[in-house]
Amino acid sequence: MIATVTLNPAVDQTVTTEQPLSPGEVIRVDDAQFDAGGKGINVSKYLSEMGTETVATGVVGGFLGRFVTERLAAQGIESRFVDIDGTTRLNSTVLATDGEYKLNQRGPVVSDAEVGAIVERLTSLSPDIVVVAGSLPSGLDTGAIDRLARAGPWETAVDVEGALLRELDAHYAICKPNAPELEAATDRSVDDRESAVAAASSLRETGFDCVIASLGADGAVLVTADDVVHEPAIDCEVVDTVGAGDALLSGVLAARDAGADDAVALHTGVVAATAAVSTPGTDVPPLPEADESGVQPVSNS
Repeated sequence: MIATVTLNPAVDQTVTTEQPLSPGEVIRVDDAQFDAGGKGINVSKYLSEMGTETVATGVVGGFLGRFVTERLAAQGIESRFVDIDGTTRLNSTVLATDGEYKLNQRGPVVSDAEVGAIVERLTSLSPDIVVVAGSLPSGLDTGAIDRLARAGPWETAVDVEGALLRELDAHYAICKPNAPELEAATDRSVDDRESAVAAASSLRETGFDCVIASLGADGAVLVTADDVVHEPAIDCEVVDTVGAGDALLSGVLAARDAGADDAVALHTGVVAATAAVSTPGTDVPPLPEADESGVQPVSNS
């Protein structure tokens, strides 16, 4: 079973307008989409859709926190969140004709004691893998992530900002930076596949068994001590990039959980990420069945 930890979850609001945004102008939209969000939560949503057992954990608070847990329950996703006094944040994405705009709140303060309560949740769940993903809330630093990684016998995967990757001290099974995060974590330029592999190899040597780097139009690379795999991007119309990296990581984890090798796992992740960027919002879009080669990239549950 794969447990996810979202230390700074959110309600993701996505609105679409058929006009550009202009200062001082009132833009009216017909509707808005609201999803339970945060990187770890997104991973659990994709894992569940792919038929992989998962439980979402972390901290929630206030009326937006209740929305998160109620929405996950309605989607059939098990959760074991810790309640806090603050209010879960609201993240807004505006898809306009002149671009994609994002307004992300910082979120509530979270204490070390509440991290300890998450550890207790994880210990009771006994997961095989723990995924710690997303931004850190006020009150916590990377020591909280290291604490979660060291708290049990599970393997830990991490998806956080590049600057935070540099500060981690525990050993991790997987990390998943995008190209800017890979640059920030290694002080190396990432301009193409070769430079991405070199940077990922350098990052892997600092305490990560496997580095999965998403490279946008260049696809993704997966680097371990024994293997380097590249998967090209799939041509599609990009509608909304929010959640693409979460979908990529989820696909890799689901495929590995099913016994797939690294090449199939990365292919699965890129297929899932393609579906994510082709659909607005952070709810899981329809995922494709087996491709022409017979590879089963995902299995809809």
